[in-house]
Amino acid sequence: MNQQQREQAIVNRISTVGIAGNVALTAFKLFAGVAGHSGAMISDAVHSLSDVFATLIAFLGVRFSSREADQGHPYGHERMECVASLALGLILLFTGLGIGWSGLQNIFNGSDGALAVPNALALTAALVSILTKEAMFWYTRHYAKILNSAAFMADAWHHRSDAFSSIGSLIGIAGAMLGFPVLDPIASVVICLFILKVAFDILKDSLNKLLDASCGAELEAELSSFIVKQPGVVRLDLLRTRMFGNKIYIDTEIAVLGDQSLREAHTIAERVHDQVEATFPNIKHIMIHVNPF
Repeated sequence: MNQQQREQAIVNRISTVGIAGNVALTAFKLFAGVAGHSGAMISDAVHSLSDVFATLIAFLGVRFSSREADQGHPYGHERMECVASLALGLILLFTGLGIGWSGLQNIFNGSDGALAVPNALALTAALVSILTKEAMFWYTRHYAKILNSAAFMADAWHHRSDAFSSIGSLIGIAGAMLGFPVLDPIASVVICLFILKVAFDILKDSLNKLLDASCGAELEAELSSFIVKQPGVVRLDLLRTRMFGNKIYIDTEIAVLGDQSLREAHTIAERVHDQVEATFPNIKHIMIHVNPF
C-alpha cells in the first residue's frame, strides 16, 4: 500500500467513525431530550446532527483536494480543503445562532413558571455525550495531524465544541433538577457562545488560507536563516510566503557572486530549491530568482 492509499484509508476510517458516532449520538440525545423534558439536550442533539454534515463535508473536501493538478488547475486542488473548512465554519455559525435563539425564547416564554424540569435520562445523555465527543475529538485530531488536513482538524474542533455543549447541558439539566428550571435554557445560550467561538476560529483560518495569507514571522525567520546558510548564497534579498490550502508556496530572491557563470548560479539556486522542499514538507514549491552580488 502506497502513501496515497494509506492516507485514503485513514480518511475513510475517520469519516466512518465520525458519521456513525454522530448519527447514534444524535438519535440518543434527541430521544433523551424529548423524553427527559430538556431543551438543552434537544439543542445538543441538533449540534450533533450538524456534526454529521460537518464530517461529510470534511471527507469530500479532503477527497477533492487530493486530486492531481490538471490543465484547468495547474496548481492542484488543495484549496478545496479551505472551502470545506469554510462550509464547516458556516454550519457551526448558524447552528450556534439557532441554538442561542431557541434558548432565549425558552427563557422569556418560560418566565411564567411553565418551564419543564428535566429528568435523569437527560442527565445521563449529557454524560455519555461528553465522554464520547471528547474521545472523537482526540481521535480525529490525531489523524488530522498525520494528514495535515485543515478540514479534519476543523471537524475535530467541531467534536470538541459538541463536548463543550454537553458540559453546558449537564450543568443546565442538573441545575434544573435541583429546582432552577431556567438553567436548562440558559445552558442552551451558553452552548451557543461556545459554538460561535469555534466557528469564528475555523472561519478565520479558512479565509486566511483562501486569501494567500503569509505563513507568519516565525516560519519566515526560520526559512531565511536556512536559506542564507546554503553554500553559494551570499544574501537573501526577498522572501514571500503564502498559504495555498494546507500547502505553502514561496517566492524568494537570493544573491550569489556576480562573476559566476549562469550554470554555477543555476546550480546554487537548484540546490537551495531542493534543500528547502526536502526540509520543509509543507512547502509545495519555492520559486527562486538569482541576483548578482
